[in-house]
Amino acid sequence: MKPVIVLLVSMAWASTGAQYYQGLIDYLENRLLAIEDRMVLWHEQSHRYHTEMLNFKKLTAEMVDAVGKEHRYLWQDLGAAGDRVERAERELDYLERATSPRACVDPADKVHEQGVWRAGTSKRTREQVEEEEGEWEEVRSEVSDCVDIISSIRSVKILKRVGGAKGVWLRDPRTSKVYVFNGTAGDTVHCFDSLADLSRSPGVERNSSSSGGGGGGGGGGDVRLPSPWSGAGAAVYDDYLYHVHRQGSDRRELQLVKYDLLKGVAAATALFPVADSAPVYALNPETAADLAADEHAVWLLFAAGEDEPNVHLAKMDPDTLDTEQMWDTGCPRANAEAAFVACGTVYVVYNTRPASRSRVQCVFDVNGVVVGEEAPLLYFPRRFGAHASLKYNADERQLYAWDDGYQILYRLNLKRKLLGGTGRG
Repeated sequence: MKPVIVLLVSMAWASTGAQYYQGLIDYLENRLLAIEDRMVLWHEQSHRYHTEMLNFKKLTAEMVDAVGKEHRYLWQDLGAAGDRVERAERELDYLERATSPRACVDPADKVHEQGVWRAGTSKRTREQVEEEEGEWEEVRSEVSDCVDIISSIRSVKILKRVGGAKGVWLRDPRTSKVYVFNGTAGDTVHCFDSLADLSRSPGVERNSSSSGGGGGGGGGGDVRLPSPWSGAGAAVYDDYLYHVHRQGSDRRELQLVKYDLLKGVAAATALFPVADSAPVYALNPETAADLAADEHAVWLLFAAGEDEPNVHLAKMDPDTLDTEQMWDTGCPRANAEAAFVACGTVYVVYNTRPASRSRVQCVFDVNGVVVGEEAPLLYFPRRFGAHASLKYNADERQLYAWDDGYQILYRLNLKRKLLGGTGRG
């Protein structure tokens, strides 16, 4: 009996185990089928997303290509418009030179008021002058005997690019030496024997050390000054270098220094009486004062104070640096980037921020003989940035300009001044 019971129990356990394993296998098969279905769905969705991405990439490439073509067309149109604007400006400049009216001045009144006559003429009565209708009078200057005024820019030459964005370069009118002040502060001046030497040179390093110590500038090389220069306002005349030195604990005192380039020593110094060291040009705040040398004098352009809106001018004694005479030019400091003095006349150059096209927009004659109608409105050709400095060379009648590290020469056309009133453009 026992073996039968054992057999029945074994058969029952075998049947139960077989059902359990069959259910497990069925469950696993169902899960695998569900996973396969989800994988098929994922594959289909991935394929669809991939197709959409390819279509989007193609569409984006087409749009980028179309935008690029449109950009090229717009750039070409902009270049053509710029060429037309420059051509129109040249035509306007030509028309101004060809047809600009001369100021109508009553010579009898002006001669009676100022008591000046054209050189070489004998003294006449007022009635004799009034009978000569249409006669134009030219005068001898009272402060300076120069009688020329700039009428236009004849040509432009880009010589080189050395140094930083701001600086000064100029040529001594009495020699062929060229001096380069790299930056707006330092004690080293780079000297070259001629323009050709500067053009062939590899350039200058910012704040480089002097190769010749404190010696003079008899030849090429670097000149180490005994006191550092400040701003882009130096001048060189007759083997003397004039520069501005800020001193004092707050560096608000302006000291003018005359340096003998042949002997290598400071020939004269003078403190300039200003309330503070406000920049003379709003667009070049590093320049607290600007020195200039023209045909017959050394001049200083400065700001009388932060509250003074105009550029001021002082005539300096070139030997002692004493102040001989001072003027308020009436030319605003706001938006001024540089200025220069030629033939006793101050030309203030204005620009915008960001830099656009520089222009002479205000003119002041120390003798008051430039009439408003005669004062030129000169536009400089659009170049690289803005002028950090402009230095007039009386011997060559051209400007030495520093524009974003480029050394540029502007050759000028001059004409005779007419007898008139105060010249402020």
